[in-house]
Amino acid sequence: MPEKFENPIPVNKPLIPEINGSLKRIEEIFNTKWLTNNGEQHQELETGLKDYLNIDYLSLVNNGTMALLLGIKSLDLNGEVITTPFTFPATTQALDWNNLQPVFCDIDPITLNIDVNKIESLITEETSAILGVHVFGNPCDVERIQKIADKYNLKVIYDGAHAFGTIYNGKPISTYGDMTMFSFHATKLFNTIEGGAVAVNDSLLEKKIDQLKNFGMINKEEVGMSGLNAKLNEVQAGIGIEVLKIIQYERIKRKKIKETYEKYLKNIPGVRVITTLENEENSYQYFVVKINELEFGMSRDLVYEKLKEYNVYTRKYFNPLCSDFPWYQNLDSAKSINLPTAHRIVNEVLTLPFYGELELEAIKKICKIIEYIHKNAKKEKSN
Repeated sequence: MPEKFENPIPVNKPLIPEINGSLKRIEEIFNTKWLTNNGEQHQELETGLKDYLNIDYLSLVNNGTMALLLGIKSLDLNGEVITTPFTFPATTQALDWNNLQPVFCDIDPITLNIDVNKIESLITEETSAILGVHVFGNPCDVERIQKIADKYNLKVIYDGAHAFGTIYNGKPISTYGDMTMFSFHATKLFNTIEGGAVAVNDSLLEKKIDQLKNFGMINKEEVGMSGLNAKLNEVQAGIGIEVLKIIQYERIKRKKIKETYEKYLKNIPGVRVITTLENEENSYQYFVVKINELEFGMSRDLVYEKLKEYNVYTRKYFNPLCSDFPWYQNLDSAKSINLPTAHRIVNEVLTLPFYGELELEAIKKICKIIEYIHKNAKKEKSN
């Protein structure tokens, strides 16, 4: 029987920059007394992110949810938006706050993204956009989604909270669709403690989002539209600049961790790795597996509980489905009969510990624990 970890192994840890650089940033902010409202740190981070992501137009905001909410607002949508039920609540909540009705589309069993083969049948006269999510950093089928959108004159929005830095077919993921939201929450690969951004493909839309995040103000004496206060402050921007300096090193470490997981999990029946992409195609945000109860000998939920007994903490991401929220129960598209794959997958996926500080020996031990759980489950059933 494998030994229990002496200290808890969390599912993730924030990427924290070196303290001296961060303190120097804070000292600069205190000296200027410019704490918010598009200060020097904000401008430097925005420029740095555009360079890193290889995009031209990006607007920083105070969190990923606000990025999505204001991005959608800027498109002047109405009616219905086709989206996935397998996502974090913020995705559909941004639609709620824009008075848009989600139409849930089932997911692809391999990528876990919105199933492109089922989108077109859900389009009605009320449909104004498609909102896809690059789940666990796996890119949506962006070319086919765009063809459908062009055919029906729809906008395309992507929730890229898990896809920071991802390259798809040689292009930055945020160059697809009309806009992509990024989250810079503390749990993300790149973080500003709390924060987010909207990446768009034209300067006018970028300018509109910049206006929306600052109360809709044109200048100090004119308000041109109804906006919100969604600005990223200088301290968080300064931390983000320092985090951006160490992203590549973190990605290298996570790549090695991913390879170690794959090496030691590959021969365990009933365990399939979801996050299989490599190098620039992989955001290295999460390491996610699917547990096939029949082959593994135990349900995902029981594996989750068993791992806790060894001080290994995982996450049942995303559970519950957004379509199961009480306020969507009147929607036909939210009925479980229309979302069979999503309802199966939500009970099978498990996010394993994944962060650069995690030692490779700890990864090997986690895999041995999973293997032991599998073998013990088979023994219990045979008895």
